[in-house]
Amino acid sequence: MISRRAFIASVTAILAAPLAAEAQQPENVARVGFLHPGHGRGRTDANAPPAFDLLRQGLKALGWIEGKTVVFEPRYARDEADKLPALAAELVRLPVDVVVTMGAAATHAAKKATTAIPIVMLVGDPIAAGFVASLARPVGNLTGVALNNVDVAAKRLQLVKEAVPKIWRVAMLVNEANPGFTKLQVAATSTAATQLGIRLEIVGVRQARELESAVTKVKGTDALIIPPDPLLVAEAERLATLVVRARLPATMDAKVFAQHGGLMASAPNYVDLYRERAASQVDKLLRGAKASELPVEQPTRYDLTINMKTAKALGLAIPPSVLARADEVIH
Repeated sequence: MISRRAFIASVTAILAAPLAAEAQQPENVARVGFLHPGHGRGRTDANAPPAFDLLRQGLKALGWIEGKTVVFEPRYARDEADKLPALAAELVRLPVDVVVTMGAAATHAAKKATTAIPIVMLVGDPIAAGFVASLARPVGNLTGVALNNVDVAAKRLQLVKEAVPKIWRVAMLVNEANPGFTKLQVAATSTAATQLGIRLEIVGVRQARELESAVTKVKGTDALIIPPDPLLVAEAERLATLVVRARLPATMDAKVFAQHGGLMASAPNYVDLYRERAASQVDKLLRGAKASELPVEQPTRYDLTINMKTAKALGLAIPPSVLARADEVIH
């Protein structure tokens, strides 16, 4: 016969076994950090950055189940770049298994915070920014996606000139809190402006709350160019509302901008970049690959969206040669 004490001990052990297994389960769950210089209020919030939602979709398609096999740790600096180092350090302390960074400032912060945890960076030109010496052979713990924004800066202005041939005075909205990216964008656009005989005016902001006054300042120009800085892209819908109110022909590297009233959006296909390429890199890293073994990806698909409702409201006749190149025309 078994003693009462032994019986209780055996039952306790049986009941404790699944609880112990459940307690150990989180150790098998991958953690993905997401570091963004702008806004967002969590992984299920409708206002989370599009890149974050696309990344989650991509990992889901690759078999990762949120809350069971993967959890996300988003951190947002809320337009205060000086918070990025502390947020990066927080992700390292958790620790996460991979850090995904949006923009050069977030990537710099993550790079300083860790040399061990793999970093998947989403930046314009990682070579010019000094993150890697070669896209084909990144070294250390960095890989990611080169958005090639600097390469297309001149083409962006050229497209505006083709769509609105009579322009001669163009404003460019930039994020002064992201000086590395901004410097490259301004240099490439200035060169193109000189070649096209266009006067380029630079208007800077450092926080999202300054956008309305900035658009008001450039109201009298012939057109507005908005480069794909993370801060500005996160505010694409709001910027579309502001330029419509100011009756400004404007282009931005975010499709949602044209969908909400901006004249044009010409940009790499971000679904391809974030949901396919970036998610694939995160997947490989979580499964044991080394960052140095994964070449930095580059865009191969570019989308042009033209809002003809806005064009008509502004009294613009978009040339057929430009319309023929559009992937989407909004009537």
